[in-house]
Amino acid sequence: MVESREFEGKTVDEAIEKACKELNLKREQLQIDVITSGSSGIFGIVGARKAKIRVSPKEMLPDDQVKLAKEVLENILNPFDVPVVVEGRIKDDQIYLDIISNGSGLFIGRRGQTLDALQYIVNKIVKKEISQCLPIVVDSENYRERRKKSLIDLAKQLGRKARKSSRPVASSPMNAHDRRIIHLTLKKEKGVRTKSKGEGAFRKVVVFPVKRGNSSRNAGHGTNSRKDPPQAERDD
Repeated sequence: MVESREFEGKTVDEAIEKACKELNLKREQLQIDVITSGSSGIFGIVGARKAKIRVSPKEMLPDDQVKLAKEVLENILNPFDVPVVVEGRIKDDQIYLDIISNGSGLFIGRRGQTLDALQYIVNKIVKKEISQCLPIVVDSENYRERRKKSLIDLAKQLGRKARKSSRPVASSPMNAHDRRIIHLTLKKEKGVRTKSKGEGAFRKVVVFPVKRGNSSRNAGHGTNSRKDPPQAERDD
């Protein structure tokens, strides 16, 4: 349910301006109910009453959200001199945009970095237009799923190596989304625990072997000057 708020002003228009400014929304994006129109009273002093309104962001149907997100992505891709088609649909309570093109590698980028950038921009633009919008995922050639499977395989490989060598094993630097997949995968594995280390673009996952009888530490973290959130929940 969308939360409504009340605003006051000398006039209804002034109250609406206040609402738009505070909520960072355009007038046409708001559902506006006038509670009182206000009154200037006698000579603007005696009996003057402020105008009061109740506003809430307009809700957009999921299909309309998909249409808007699709248009935004198409406009971003237009300058590229590559034939491209964008398909959009609702999938797992998200807006899923699929870029179909012979030059899909251009839109995927190294380890999906270009896809991530496109996804970030589309989400930013659409959420400026629709305050209550479903999360948007931008994909091409099922890259997201293929990347996830690759990371799960990598996580299991790191886990085996850490157990066999009885030494910590580190991944290459990864973004937060990829590190989270490693953490979640190895949380289910016995004999290892994980922790993110490093800063910024150089942050990576370190897999530690856990001695028998100390497996309860699998869900925790080792000592580090920087405290990490629980690996099964999020990674920053």
